[in-house]
Amino acid sequence: MLSKEQISANFAEGLRLMDEFPVGAAPAQKAARKIARTLEEMGIPYVVADGLAVHAHGHKRATVDVDLIMTKSDLAKFKERWLGLGWVEKFKGSKGLRDAEFDVKVDILTPDEIPGDGKVTPFHFPDPATVGTDVGGIWAGIKVLDLRTLIELKLASGLSSPHRPQDLADVIQLIRANKLPRDYATQLHEYTRAKYDELWGCAQVEEDS
Repeated sequence: MLSKEQISANFAEGLRLMDEFPVGAAPAQKAARKIARTLEEMGIPYVVADGLAVHAHGHKRATVDVDLIMTKSDLAKFKERWLGLGWVEKFKGSKGLRDAEFDVKVDILTPDEIPGDGKVTPFHFPDPATVGTDVGGIWAGIKVLDLRTLIELKLASGLSSPHRPQDLADVIQLIRANKLPRDYATQLHEYTRAKYDELWGCAQVEEDS
């Protein structure tokens, strides 16, 4: 069990993030802008995924790290240029990075990987050059996953990794936030359609105010 001190610290951190996220001032948002700007300058295709992309597409929830999709070769270029100059590896040879300025983890996903448990999903993470969108506002200049791909990846992760219920909860909230129709499922990979239909039904249940 957590100590009272840890609970208190976590509570304070949660309140801080609730204040910082709406104005784009949270550490993860700052770290995302920083690495996005650097990748743009290097001409490296990327997209922001997972929690930050969910927030950008209308489900207002905080996250403490940055998830990017980029190719292994482009990641190698970035590391060769910037390791030790604002970013460090989580451990020697890891794909994951840490923004030393903002103390934020930067997790890298690559198009040769399979989402979810890495085994059963019948498709890979997408080519980052084909699925990015600039949603503007406080996210202007940052490429995030387009909504369809974000939902598809969240569904794939939830289907193959039951220990990650947050992914399916995110889909429910994205359906609500974007008022998506039931037949939106036809735009998704067939592997994910039945689960989308199930979660669409969940999203129609009105929450108690």
